Amino acid sequence: MTAYTGHVTPGGVPGVHELARLVVTKASVGGSRDNNVYVLRDRFTGDELLIDAAAEPSRVLALCGEGPLRYVVTTHRHPDHWGALAEVVAATGAVTVAHAADAPAIPVPTAQVAQDGDRLHFGDVTVELIHLAGHTPGGLAVLYDDPTGPPHLWTGDSLFPGGVGKTRSAADFTSLLDDVERRLFDRLPDETWVYPGHGDDTTIGAERPHLAEWRARGW
Repeated sequence: MTAYTGHVTPGGVPGVHELARLVVTKASVGGSRDNNVYVLRDRFTGDELLIDAAAEPSRVLALCGEGPLRYVVTTHRHPDHWGALAEVVAATGAVTVAHAADAPAIPVPTAQVAQDGDRLHFGDVTVELIHLAGHTPGGLAVLYDDPTGPPHLWTGDSLFPGGVGKTRSAADFTSLLDDVERRLFDRLPDETWVYPGHGDDTTIGAERPHLAEWRARGW
């Protein structure tokens, strides 16, 4: 199997990151929008959680395989992150999850309205939901604190290699960077693997030295 690098291309071969308990499949969907979707699977029970049913429902369902798919977490309200949600949920019966501040703007009903610190269990895997406000009011990150290795973190459009996500005002930027700094960088070790909503992966350690630079530049 090809070593996992965190780089995938629209319509290309998915990347598979094999952890001791969790198998992470990453694919880029939606063509030019280059949205990342992530299937998290408990390798021993087969239970799955999907992060952002962004586009191309048939492809997303193929990534999920036989499942069972227990949850679909939508990281935020922007349409390029839930374009395939209705079809995926109809096909699998998975429970939809979004933060309370963004759920009303997602046209597929949210079955489980999330708050900061909530936990989801699938198979014998537990993940924590972390609220990051700024890119949208109800942005979510998903944290898997791997008991056998470094943490793994899915950040939606709140954190990327090189900076935080796009914001519409100085107040939103400050909110997002404050949340990212306090809830991610102040808490998680440098080896934490970061999976963003678009583009390549990074680590907390690779981005940490640039926090002051991001705050000074204002984006």
